[in-house]
Amino acid sequence: MNRTDAIGVVDYGMGNLRSVSKALETLGFPTRVSGDPAELCRCRGIVLPGVGAFRDCMENLSRQGLLSFLSDALADGRPFLGICLGQQLLFTESEEFGRHKGIGFLPGKVVRFPARAALKIPHMGWNRVEFATDHAMFRGIPSGSYFYFVHSYYVVPDDPSVIACRTSYGVEFASGVGGGNFLAVQFHPEKSQVAGLALLSNFGRMCRDAA
Repeated sequence: MNRTDAIGVVDYGMGNLRSVSKALETLGFPTRVSGDPAELCRCRGIVLPGVGAFRDCMENLSRQGLLSFLSDALADGRPFLGICLGQQLLFTESEEFGRHKGIGFLPGKVVRFPARAALKIPHMGWNRVEFATDHAMFRGIPSGSYFYFVHSYYVVPDDPSVIACRTSYGVEFASGVGGGNFLAVQFHPEKSQVAGLALLSNFGRMCRDAA
């Protein structure tokens, strides 16, 4: 299948679609915001953004026929970036408002921050991200750089080797997972100024160079 030069931003009726696509376009990378699996299938790379409730997002993805597309896109090795809830959806299940199945690309679960008097939930604002790998999307970004977070839940992978970066907020948690052309992060690179734009630029170049 011939692919377009565009980066596909998955539109499932929820999420920070415009801010992500605008950031990529500002960096010089064309995007296509779409909820059509056939259209997204032709894109060189995929961004799965996310803001909202885990269960509602999974229901929307299922309703639009996007679940099988996402599984295929993750398996075929094309550049893939998950953001915030778009990271959490990739795991086996979430405990947000009950127990709900995720896409299941990565074994593990999504849990809520522990209730502690000094810990404000949601975790909101700037925090350090310490890199655990030399992932290509981190190129040129110092480990320990600050990124912007807004979340009450975090992922717990069954396999620690998939953790790409870590952050501390009451507990140390996996703020990014990935390997190869795949990365999913809990923070919002599109809201993270210089470091975030550098990550998106690395992703865009990866998409541009993809066959």
